[in-house]
Amino acid sequence: DCGLRLLGSAAPAVPILSFTVDGVPPAELASDLDLEGIAVQAGHHHAQPLLAHLGLTATVRVSLACYNTIAELDALAAAIKQIVHRRTGR
Repeated sequence: DCGLRLLGSAAPAVPILSFTVDGVPPAELASDLDLEGIAVQAGHHHAQPLLAHLGLTATVRVSLACYNTIAELDALAAAIKQIVHRRTGR
């Protein structure tokens, strides 16, 4: 368990995933993912009232498209696990 919290459950689903990871600030996670060659965004994404309601100030967001592959999603998951392990020991 890396402490990842996926936010949102809109239907029909849009290919945007917003998430947080316990113990890793969103901006730092985004920076670490960038060093792994994975592009994401971190911040409030113009949703401050919603984030405040959720008790958050920022999230990490990854936008997917029809050209993304399963291998790319696997690489994202592996990178998040590595970063969490490096930063938190989990």
